Amino acid sequence: MNSPKTLPKPKYKKVLLKISGEALQGKKGYGISPEELETISQEIVGVHSLGIEVALVIGGGNIFRGVAGTKSGIDRTTGDYMGMLATVINAMALQDSLEKKNINTRVLSAIEIEQIAEPYIRRRAIRHLEKGRVVIFAGGTGNPFFTTDTAATLRALEIGADLILKATKVDGVYDKDPMKHDDAVKFEKLSYMEVLRKELKIMDATAISLCMQGNIPIIVFNLFQTGNIKNVIMGQDIGTIVRSKADG
Repeated sequence: MNSPKTLPKPKYKKVLLKISGEALQGKKGYGISPEELETISQEIVGVHSLGIEVALVIGGGNIFRGVAGTKSGIDRTTGDYMGMLATVINAMALQDSLEKKNINTRVLSAIEIEQIAEPYIRRRAIRHLEKGRVVIFAGGTGNPFFTTDTAATLRALEIGADLILKATKVDGVYDKDPMKHDDAVKFEKLSYMEVLRKELKIMDATAISLCMQGNIPIIVFNLFQTGNIKNVIMGQDIGTIVRSKADG
């Protein structure tokens, strides 16, 4: 009698997925595309089904970007707060899409907006994750002059995530933009210091430095390749991994 096959187990137990606001805009070039929202939420459902703890940070660039606002005369601090509010809008849209797929979610905002989101409290976030809820962190860090990449790294460290998944439009990190240069070379592995030294635009320097201090790996991958998030979590070699040199 044949013994039952042992199903493969996920390599990671708790992950934070960082998604840019632009990922939601699709071909529209602005706002929220229902098609892209559906695609992204369906990918998250697939990951959640593995029984791992899933947290998300989503940017607001599809609605408003603080740095860009300064070019039109808006004060930088004001612009950054406007960008934080944009992340709340995106978080609500993603929450709605996930809830329609019977996935329990919580939006935790660094800016208190109690009518629509819970205030960010570290212990509360951890308990939600333990109960199998998808947690969406909104409002950045709650402070101007910090990017959502930094917010993602900070939250990942606070909840004890095993991995940061940096979702992009391309399948990893290249020495130059592969959309513009046919001879762009992809990196399979990088150290934090290499990212800083080569000035690779994976995340800003503050976020990379925090990852280095907390020794949390980053995997940069193509969000729009079906099944990629799930495959990364199962341990497949997808995208580019960034970690300390000591890890090999």
